Amino acid sequence: MKHKHDAYDVNLFRPKKGYMRGEVVVILVVLFGWGAATFGFQWLIWLAAETPHGCSLLTRFSFFNLPFHFWFTGQLLPLWFIILCVIFNIYIDRLTEHHSRRRDRSYE
Repeated sequence: MKHKHDAYDVNLFRPKKGYMRGEVVVILVVLFGWGAATFGFQWLIWLAAETPHGCSLLTRFSFFNLPFHFWFTGQLLPLWFIILCVIFNIYIDRLTEHHSRRRDRSYE
């Protein structure tokens, strides 16, 4: 039994046509959404450095009776991760359904 090794060549930066290209786009969009929320907020905290009063603007601002930075990192980021997982699964399911209707022959 012969196996073609080039048929299993997977490259995130040069995906094959068809399903793999759509899948890479979805992965990159979800990773960008996660990175923007996680690292963007850290950058925002750095920009809102301490004031002469001894606390930053994010510490003085409260949301649901908690400091905003605490609420964001403790509540919103885990919720955002769950939302991104749901979005990823919905788009992958749609992509799979779309490509299963017509046979994707780019792997052959």
